[in-house]
Amino acid sequence: MIKIAIASDHAGFKLKEDLKNHFKNDYNFIDFGTDSSDSVDYPDFAHRLAKKISENKDSLGVLICGSGIGMSMVANRYKCVRAALCLNENMAKLSREHNNANVLVLGSRLISYKEAIKCFIMFFKSNFEGNRHQARLDKFNNVKI
Repeated sequence: MIKIAIASDHAGFKLKEDLKNHFKNDYNFIDFGTDSSDSVDYPDFAHRLAKKISENKDSLGVLICGSGIGMSMVANRYKCVRAALCLNENMAKLSREHNNANVLVLGSRLISYKEAIKCFIMFFKSNFEGNRHQARLDKFNNVKI
């Protein structure tokens, strides 16, 4: 069974729990929190998950907050983390096929439960195409500022 790291803030807590319940027979979830809908700071949970993904580049994850923007910004600061905010299944598919995204990010206030399920399924069934996309991917961590 595939292991998926998952984390949310308070705004994404319900969707996180719903996704874990929906896919409990298909995936093994490693939950990095939060454990309730009590207010928390999203960077704390994005850091936990992104650190895990950056240490094992073959791992995959899901981050959920209200808009998905904050989680994406934090996670993408980590080397080898490619977090993609997806609002529909086509975005989820292309994020994997073209960008080899390894973290699906969802905005619980911007996406329906039904669409989140579609994004989740598409993200985890799609694969990186490589070829012309690999050269672009190789440039991700070669920035000198």
